[in-house]
Amino acid sequence: QVQLVESGGGLVQAGDSLRLSCAASGGTLSTYAMGWFRQAPGKDREFVSSISKVGTAVYYKEVVKGRFTISRDNAKNTCYLQMENLRPEDTAVYYCTAGLATARTMSETLKSNYWGQGTQVTVSS
Repeated sequence: QVQLVESGGGLVQAGDSLRLSCAASGGTLSTYAMGWFRQAPGKDREFVSSISKVGTAVYYKEVVKGRFTISRDNAKNTCYLQMENLRPEDTAVYYCTAGLATARTMSETLKSNYWGQGTQVTVSS
């Protein structure tokens, strides 16, 4: 069973950038599609982005397209989410996830197998 640990969250101002990292252990990262979800206070968890097992296919929530970039380094067992031009509405706890299904399935079903504990991202206006 893979364990996931997120890092890189923090408090930033609107327009700033952050890079989230997700370190995996207990499994081989290339076995899984990887993704990022987020949950704002009082709201349901929502899909943000996913990437296929070898990184050839990526999917994004419409409102983050052009601002967020997902990537992965299977040799380092790490997945990343580069976030640019952050907005106050991006404020949420961001969760890394590893799924046995495809990245596309993850984006469509919002389901996955393994989850990290989350990292807080707060964007002030």
